[in-house]
Amino acid sequence: MSQDDRALQLRFAAISDVGRVRKDNQDSGYAGPWLLTVCDGVGGAARGDLASSTAVQQLRNLDVAPQPEHTTEEMIGQVAGALHRAHDRIAELVDHDPSLSSTSTTATVALFDGTQLAIGHVGDSRAYLFRQQGLTQLTHDHTFVQTLIDDGRITETEARYHPHRNLILKAIDGQRETEPDLFIVPLQAGDRLMLCSDGVCGVLDDGRIADVLTGGSADYAAVELVRASLEAGSSDNVTCIVADVVEAGEADDGNDEGNDGDETHAEPQLVGAAAELRRRRLFKGHRSGDTGELEPVPGDSDGLDGLPDGAIPDDPLDPEALRYAPRAPSRFLWLRRVLALAVLVGVVWVAAAGAWSWAQRQYFVGVHGDDVTIFRGLNTSFVGIDLSKPYVKTDLSVDTLATYDARQVKQGVTQSSLDDAKHYIASLASRVGTVAGAE
Repeated sequence: MSQDDRALQLRFAAISDVGRVRKDNQDSGYAGPWLLTVCDGVGGAARGDLASSTAVQQLRNLDVAPQPEHTTEEMIGQVAGALHRAHDRIAELVDHDPSLSSTSTTATVALFDGTQLAIGHVGDSRAYLFRQQGLTQLTHDHTFVQTLIDDGRITETEARYHPHRNLILKAIDGQRETEPDLFIVPLQAGDRLMLCSDGVCGVLDDGRIADVLTGGSADYAAVELVRASLEAGSSDNVTCIVADVVEAGEADDGNDEGNDGDETHAEPQLVGAAAELRRRRLFKGHRSGDTGELEPVPGDSDGLDGLPDGAIPDDPLDPEALRYAPRAPSRFLWLRRVLALAVLVGVVWVAAAGAWSWAQRQYFVGVHGDDVTIFRGLNTSFVGIDLSKPYVKTDLSVDTLATYDARQVKQGVTQSSLDDAKHYIASLASRVGTVAGAE
């Protein structure tokens, strides 16, 4: 595609707020001429802010003008590759510090080429398209409640209050490679795009979002969406990116119709945990009034701006009590399984040894060959194996016994001790006038 074919441009605004409940912001966002992305970190004490920051810093490398004659397949490949690199970078951080093994992040990425978007999506952050007064959700949540909605078991409204609404089924965690949703969205002038974390879409329904997106500039809409989310009681961090699709050349004009005199942006914006925030009070009555809107931020090859390569900040975060992500198997799962198997084998062995010791204290009188014999063990068999063996053989033949006694001995007569068994044989012998001797 030549530069002349790029008929459209983006006018965008990004904002992130820590919210009224959380102490720290674990959302990260980036908006540039060719790229929009929102990542929502998961992990609490395991540093969800680090995961989202790292992912955004890798994804923002996509924000370059497309090459001439690029293809749709190449755009999709670029997005998939960037998500894979984010996965690899988080894996490096986990290798450096195993305490981060539970960290992960969502990622919603929109790569723009002048006519269309290549979308990549993992988790429950969302992308919307507002076109001709109609709102369309472009992405599909990878959550437990979404599966219930898809199966028709609950409604969208019920999902907002479901006790497991924050259970994510897919995330970028550096340990398990996740297949993202990848697709193309054609654009036209007049479209408005909105990317957000679940701090927005978790409390605002489609009707409210559409109302806010209906008027004003991108900057105005982004601020109003954050304000509306906080007023609706969002307990999460709130991050929103709004981008207007305009004819080429209009994005640089801050006074075009519909702009309402607000600030517009042609330079990249990095917000949330990925940025060193410039604090300013926007919302009266808000706990701190923090916002993540920034001055343009130059690129940084590292996973975190303002830190040397590989550095991990050591300021601890409070545990994130309300949010969970799929947990990758433990790095030493094989060892744990071996230990569990060893414990199980030990328990079985102790039980078997106890049972064997008890069995060796059991006796019964039976027949071995034609002779009355004292057996040690149990008068039964297990899977074809006798659980007893001859212990004291006598010279008393079973054929000399009375019919009743012979039938009883052939079936086996249990005795409480070896002495009792000998006394029983003596009584049998006395009844036939034979003296039994033990070999």
